[in-house]
Amino acid sequence: MALSHPWNLIPKDAIALQKQLSSQVIQVDQMRNPQRIAGVDVGFEAAGKVTRAAIAILEFPSLQLVEQAIARVPTRFPYIPGLLSFREVPAILQAIEKLSCPPDLLLCDGQGLAHPRRFGLACHLGLLTDIPSIGVAKTRLIGTHQALSQKKGSWLPLIDREEVIGAVVRSRSGVKPIYVSIGHRISLSSAVNYVLAATTHYKLPETTRAAHHLASVDKSAVSGASRRG
Repeated sequence: MALSHPWNLIPKDAIALQKQLSSQVIQVDQMRNPQRIAGVDVGFEAAGKVTRAAIAILEFPSLQLVEQAIARVPTRFPYIPGLLSFREVPAILQAIEKLSCPPDLLLCDGQGLAHPRRFGLACHLGLLTDIPSIGVAKTRLIGTHQALSQKKGSWLPLIDREEVIGAVVRSRSGVKPIYVSIGHRISLSSAVNYVLAATTHYKLPETTRAAHHLASVDKSAVSGASRRG
């Protein structure tokens, strides 16, 4: 890993760590021609006692599934809005270690910079692995935006406190948008372009769909808002 830190933190210390690490997020492109893009998702087993992290690697740009991995670890951090990464990232890191080689790009089911402390799951995971990463969320955590065209491929900035923190993206015509934000080592425009390039006939990119299939076991074990931090 590019960076490590203790995981046995109380919420107050986890928030302080987010504030400390957020300044290290790189918001410019540091990647060329990715060939292996990864979908990252997490589910829960045993009534939430076991965290199940899934990684699905797709060849890019064909979007053919080429590798996948699952890791199960005890759930050691409670569900707290805004601190999702402390609950899920330890299992994700173990799943990544099972791959034959690291992916070139991570597409995470969750927020990146579009987070109250500018350090959502995609930022945290990207910083720890030093792999370019993107947050792809189904719901908006914070920020506002103007009315978005119903046409697929349309997008507008997501704004919080006069800062662009992400993009609201129409990934499929006439359906609710998704929320894309920088994780690490990528620009917002590139993040949007890669998400759209990984999206075919559905609202979510194929990376997310593949990882979700592997991770889905007991979504009732967490709040319906659990993908928001």
